[in-house]
Amino acid sequence: MLQEVIAFKNTKCECGHQNPVGTVLCEACGRPLEEEDRESNEVLEMRYDGMARRSQRANPNVIDHIWNFFSSVKIAVYMILLTLVGSMLGTIFPQESTFLNIDPSTYYKDTYGTWGLVYYKLGLTHTYESWWFILLLVMIGASLVICSLDRVLPLYKALSKQRILKHMQFLTRQRVTYQGSIEGTAEDWIKQAAVPIKKKGYRVYTDGNALLAEKYRFSRWGPYVIHIGLIIFLLAVLARGLPGLKMDQHVAFPEGEIKHIPNTSFYLKNEKFTVEFYTQEDMPEEFRNKGKVLPKLFSTQATLYRCTADCDDPTKEPQLEEVTKHNIEVNDPLDYKGLMAYQFDYDLTPVLRSVSPSLVDVKTGKDLGKFKLDIRNPQRNYTVGDYTLELKEKYNDFGLDENGKPVTKTPNPNAPAFLFLIKGPDLPAGGVQYIYFPKEIDKERFQQDAINAKLNGGGKAPLMLDVKGMENVDFSLSTSYLNIRVDKVMPFIWIGASIVMLGLVLGFYWQHRRIWLRIDNGVLTLGAHTNKNWFGIRREISAILQKMNLEVDEKSLDNGGKQA
Repeated sequence: MLQEVIAFKNTKCECGHQNPVGTVLCEACGRPLEEEDRESNEVLEMRYDGMARRSQRANPNVIDHIWNFFSSVKIAVYMILLTLVGSMLGTIFPQESTFLNIDPSTYYKDTYGTWGLVYYKLGLTHTYESWWFILLLVMIGASLVICSLDRVLPLYKALSKQRILKHMQFLTRQRVTYQGSIEGTAEDWIKQAAVPIKKKGYRVYTDGNALLAEKYRFSRWGPYVIHIGLIIFLLAVLARGLPGLKMDQHVAFPEGEIKHIPNTSFYLKNEKFTVEFYTQEDMPEEFRNKGKVLPKLFSTQATLYRCTADCDDPTKEPQLEEVTKHNIEVNDPLDYKGLMAYQFDYDLTPVLRSVSPSLVDVKTGKDLGKFKLDIRNPQRNYTVGDYTLELKEKYNDFGLDENGKPVTKTPNPNAPAFLFLIKGPDLPAGGVQYIYFPKEIDKERFQQDAINAKLNGGGKAPLMLDVKGMENVDFSLSTSYLNIRVDKVMPFIWIGASIVMLGLVLGFYWQHRRIWLRIDNGVLTLGAHTNKNWFGIRREISAILQKMNLEVDEKSLDNGGKQA
């Protein structure tokens, strides 16, 4: 118990100053506080000027243990290395987000074999969105904050309350020292010495027989400015996961269609898609005469619209206002107020956009009328003559489950099908159900007549939908795949990066230099410290002493030992 009480007592220096536990050098005079350290002749440890840090607290509690963990530079290095390893793992195979319209559960095994399957099962196909990778970034950010607070506060306290008159042992155990006799009184010599020191760019403070000269103190904050920049950078990266701040999607835009951009109020129309291919003469030699077809240039003439009314009402057509046009090419995106559309890929396979099927009486073959069916955005109800058609279900990619019931296999319109409830004259009171396949190949593949018979209790449907002539079919001849990006946090990433560069400049191009002088009984004692470039400060001190008629060799100023 007595030892614990003693551990919490402040350490009192012979100068009378009370120092907190963990202080190495007296905050006032700079005298070493530990008996063992006072008996040594080694160069003093000048990190934070010997000030105590919270991570050195005696008998730490739980919060202190957490603080000590994150304030450790060694732990920070380990976390950075783990993050680097995780980043490297994410580059072994392509991430899922780089592909369009793939089934990752089969793609990685089919393309990369067993290792690809293992890679997918371990969740490394979405490494940079995984919880463990984000947790590492959060821990690095916490380490930066706590490391900075643990060190910058003692450093600020030490530099803002510097005492001019320092203990003799503090001066003689600096890396750069000098002792020698002078002529004249101490006060006069100090005043004269201040002149050449000021010419070197130092700020000079005097107190009787002592002098403190200092310059470029701001450079000491360089590492902490870097930490601030990195914290802003990390916060911006993490903010990308919040809704509305970042979007990176690949969207298909069939030629001639206006399509809504997900999670925005914008619509984009692919007015025209063009692609130009290399001729055999222009093609690079490695691909020439190998039967390959290479695109030379492909672009999308795009018009961007903003929705101004009825945006969220599915029963009404949205009111659109044109905001900009742009011919999108590779590396030349459409850019409007932070929304960017990059040319990513294309597909020259014709895409069925709409059909105008006729309602036909099966027995008589009579055409009862036709209606226009939009494949992507069909209406709920249609009227054809005396008959009404209610769209009960839409299947983008039609299939049958193990019980033979219709299902949608994927959200992609690979095999579209529509289930209608038809009511009208000579039909049962509850109407008849009819499933319609716009593509002829799908009608045969899924046996349309058999499905309709099953839907109506085994009987043949009295009516059918049939497209009479290609003039009733509307195709998009090509599809342009655009990479839609919105990144509202990118300015903060650049701000963080700029602050990091500012910190690097502060730390690399300037050095914090301090010179302490005291005169006792005609003997001058000088000590100097800098955080780097010892040759420069020795050269400056040698020039200053020579101005004061003291012949000094630069090498004689080096007190030996290692840089503190």
